[in-house]
Amino acid sequence: MFDKLLIANRGEIACRVARTARRLGLRTVAVHSGADAGARHVAAADEAVRVGGAAAAGGYLDVEAIVAAAVRTGAGAVHPGYGFLSENAGFAEACLAAGVTFVGPPPEAMRVMAAKHAAKSLMEAAGVPVTPGYHGDDQSEEALLAAAREIGFPVLVKASAGGGGRGMRIVEAEEGFAAALDGARREAASGFGDDRVLIERYLANARHVEVQVFGDAHGNVIHLFERECSLQRRHQKVIEEAPAPGMTAGMRSALGEAAVSAARAVGYVGAGTVEFLVDGASRFHFMEMNTRLQVEHPVTEMVTGLDLVEWQLVVAAGNPLPLAQDDVPLAGHAIEARVCAEDPARGFLPAPGRLVRLRLPEEGPHVRVDAGVAAGDDVTPHYDPLIAKLVVWDGDRAKAVRRLSRALAGLHVVGPVTNRDFLLRIARHRAFADAALDTGFIDRRLAELAPGTAPATDGTLALAALAVLAGRRADAVARSRDSSDRCSPWGRGDGWRLNGPAVAEIVFVDPGRARDGGRVTVTATARPPSGGLPAFDMDLPGGPAVAAGELEEGERLRADVDGVRTVVSAYRSGDGLWIVDGDGRTHRLSLEDPAAVMAAVDDVDPVVAAPLPGKVCAVLAGRGDRVAKGAGLAVIEAMKMEHTILAPADGVVGAVHVAAGDLVEEGATLLDFESDGG
Repeated sequence: MFDKLLIANRGEIACRVARTARRLGLRTVAVHSGADAGARHVAAADEAVRVGGAAAAGGYLDVEAIVAAAVRTGAGAVHPGYGFLSENAGFAEACLAAGVTFVGPPPEAMRVMAAKHAAKSLMEAAGVPVTPGYHGDDQSEEALLAAAREIGFPVLVKASAGGGGRGMRIVEAEEGFAAALDGARREAASGFGDDRVLIERYLANARHVEVQVFGDAHGNVIHLFERECSLQRRHQKVIEEAPAPGMTAGMRSALGEAAVSAARAVGYVGAGTVEFLVDGASRFHFMEMNTRLQVEHPVTEMVTGLDLVEWQLVVAAGNPLPLAQDDVPLAGHAIEARVCAEDPARGFLPAPGRLVRLRLPEEGPHVRVDAGVAAGDDVTPHYDPLIAKLVVWDGDRAKAVRRLSRALAGLHVVGPVTNRDFLLRIARHRAFADAALDTGFIDRRLAELAPGTAPATDGTLALAALAVLAGRRADAVARSRDSSDRCSPWGRGDGWRLNGPAVAEIVFVDPGRARDGGRVTVTATARPPSGGLPAFDMDLPGGPAVAAGELEEGERLRADVDGVRTVVSAYRSGDGLWIVDGDGRTHRLSLEDPAAVMAAVDDVDPVVAAPLPGKVCAVLAGRGDRVAKGAGLAVIEAMKMEHTILAPADGVVGAVHVAAGDLVEEGATLLDFESDGG
């Protein structure tokens, strides 16, 4: 086996590969962009080489620079991880031409499966059922529309060279076809350098089930069972599990045999995933093959007890597969949830920012956390917003679902907005517990899974006020220790005042009260301690309450509100305050800065601003155009996905300040806008 491995990726997969390589006695080389010089995967490797600046195109996608880094450092092999160059046949060929082993399938197998047109035809010839659709070479809009009419709406417009949900659009009716085709082509060209698409019948209530396959250079191909990947948003997977719920032995065998046939048809070597749509109890259709390791591979590892990265390295070194098909174990049930910096209430817009605090569940035989970031790191707009993959295992699915709920409740993120509470609602949903799964699961329940920001309850406001007051007490005690008069009553921190009880007025800004200005005031009057805890009479929006509480270890708040005792987590960063209650729900408030309030004025500039940093892909409206509320004004690409900026009201577009290709920061003015309401 080669003795040094270059890892051509970043994040949690690069950290994972480094750990496995070290266990096998290999030295590792990490490549990193300018934005990742201090990243965890760099620290996890023995050596590191910088390749380019912050943008992926100048770093992790630079074939020449990465191959040169492998040669310069003496790496005998390159592991591509997933994403970036992992399915790039040209990169695999460049590695081989330089005398470096590519840890993946042969370039020709990648090339065939990357071209979905060719892949569909090959699968039909191999006897693998395929989704009805158009896979032809005529890419004119007229030919594609004619094919969609023949297939029948709704249809799926899908990038031929794509993956991961990019370049994919559902078209419900003919009226939306042209716009969907344009968007899919643009996203495909940007992400894969190929704007060709195919048209498929959209199976609205189908399940997305994939099979893990492995092949070696000796002609052996086996499968490692299936994974359920139906829970998706914007065609990207959210929660995956293995094995697929409700899978009969006959169906499992048929899927596995079809996946192995697909891999054999292209002479596959290494790890790959064959993806199917399962329609009904027994019908399934080939969608595509991902010629790499998948993000969700840990659930397969948890139920088989195998290390798939180790298998990749063993096979890449020319060795046969470690096991035959009949020897592959399958035990228990595993579920993976992808925790991302994104805002479910805003259409899952990426939410880059600094991870002020990141508390992960304790790992063990039942819980695994794959993370490529730590507290203090930035989730940047340059890459995928994944923070961590939380994976749980137990003896059966019901136990695994309960374990997932507990693990998510114990995962706390302070800083950027995340999908953690959204995942927790899924884990606790009755339909999820009952395994009533299909690809429309999230879309049908979006209002209850991502309900937006509700106003903070009186109980939450009381807890937040207790946390603020406890912090002030701690500051007062600390100042008293440093004071020359340590006996001064003013430094006691217990609310003592000369002529009466201490009264504090705390003003919060509550996102759930945005329509009412957001401000909410809590008045707290000190009273004698209760149960050994500092206590207060509080005036809350819903009426009076008696609250007592104390911070322990800086962030654990032990409290009693009107006789109800609870323990919550309270995190403070700048003006931000996060309360994670006993049920695991996160409540985010801000403390009002009086100076900022006095300086603030109403923003009368009628502008449409960028809601996140990214690249402008298209400007959809020009100066003088009259648009209706909700009409598309511009498209911004960030963190691998396109986001359409909509008109806030009926009105007229003024000056346009950006053009396609421009890079913009969050809050940058895109265009002027005058609403009909003035």
